Amino acid sequence: MGKPKAKVDREKCLACGGCISVCPQDALSWYGSKALVDDEKCISCAICIRICPVGAISGEVY
Repeated sequence: MGKPKAKVDREKCLACGGCISVCPQDALSWYGSKALVDDEKCISCAICIRICPVGAISGEVY
């Protein structure tokens, strides 16, 4: 089983940009008006999960 990767719930995302600004791997970017995670770049650090003010990011195991 792999490490959990970040996944954005686009329904909850407020597009505040907090997750994008703190990601040390630049694994988050804008897709339309919402954040999107690049699974190839995500290192499972969970900084984005902790910073999201509305809990729109969770860890999914791949």
